[in-house]
Amino acid sequence: MDFSGGFLGTIVPFLLVLTALVFVHELGHYLIARWNGVRVEVFSIGFGPEIFGWNDRAGTRWKFSMVPLGGYVKMFGDANAASMPADGSETMSAEERAVAFPHKRLGQRAAIVSAGPIANFLFAIVLLAGLFSIVGQPFTPAVVGEVMQDSAAEAGGFAPGDEILAVNGTSIERFEELQAYVALRPGEPLTFTVKRGIEEITLQATPKREVVPNALGEEQEIGRLGLQRSGVEYARHGPVDAVWQATRQTVAIVDQTFTALGQIIRGDRGTDELGGPIRIAQMSGQAAELGFATLVYFAAVLSINLGLINLFPVPMLDGGHLMFYAIEAVRGRPLGERAQEYGFRIGLALVLTLMVVVTWNDLLRFDGLVSFVKGLVT
Repeated sequence: MDFSGGFLGTIVPFLLVLTALVFVHELGHYLIARWNGVRVEVFSIGFGPEIFGWNDRAGTRWKFSMVPLGGYVKMFGDANAASMPADGSETMSAEERAVAFPHKRLGQRAAIVSAGPIANFLFAIVLLAGLFSIVGQPFTPAVVGEVMQDSAAEAGGFAPGDEILAVNGTSIERFEELQAYVALRPGEPLTFTVKRGIEEITLQATPKREVVPNALGEEQEIGRLGLQRSGVEYARHGPVDAVWQATRQTVAIVDQTFTALGQIIRGDRGTDELGGPIRIAQMSGQAAELGFATLVYFAAVLSINLGLINLFPVPMLDGGHLMFYAIEAVRGRPLGERAQEYGFRIGLALVLTLMVVVTWNDLLRFDGLVSFVKGLVT
């Protein structure tokens, strides 16, 4: 796959990746809904006016819509794509109640809602497993090749030949895992379990803060120990081992994401690192330019993040529905319609606010925009 750059080189891979991830997410909802006997009325890739579509034998309208930034599955008994109960759902006939989403058991509704994010996680594992089987995985042993002078590692007592087994109790199998763990923790004291010769020792070091350019040329702060590996190795795994390594990588990405979010909440990391659709489009184009394997890995990371975001306990998102279901399980009955309506309004406000913030961050990354805006208001 060769993209020449420019607008098409950005927008084409972005739309391909986003469409695939949205389809997988909504397909998870759709399959579990059908498995539980729910009638699905609409399966849409995108929002807004329909571009084209078709009806299947089960009566589902499959369609592509004008705004390609998401999608939805509308089930029978829902008032809208956010799965708010439709008016009159209590007066349905027995046949209608049997296929209506709001009248399914609590466990069935929870399974249908959680199936979307779970599908994204499974899709990421499939992509990574395929990549590790066909192309290979960076699999450099976590053995120190060289300790840089005046570095955090030198101050911590590291020596060439040390094999790093764990950091803060988290097991380390590859040098690449060590790099990713340390990069997210600048200035944070870390405890290392190290094998030196035939014995295990414990070392402590605090990664130094360094500002380096990321893949988009933007400055970002990372932690750096000052260790160098002896070389870079790649390993192609068999099917079983590939799935295992893909699962470990998925868990590691989830951990890294939560770590970064925690740092943003605490104020240790700026919100300017958050990106929206424009930044994702830029990164899609750059990943495509670096090759098909890089684009597949980027799609896997994006799929994991899509699954995570949808699990946040915010009304309008899958996690918000699951939060309501948890409350229903404790109370023994659903929340009232008014409480749910207010919850969805708050959730919509939160989602829209986040979209404004990340889109503004995206726009600020364009050279000259800040000066242009300042010129308009001064």
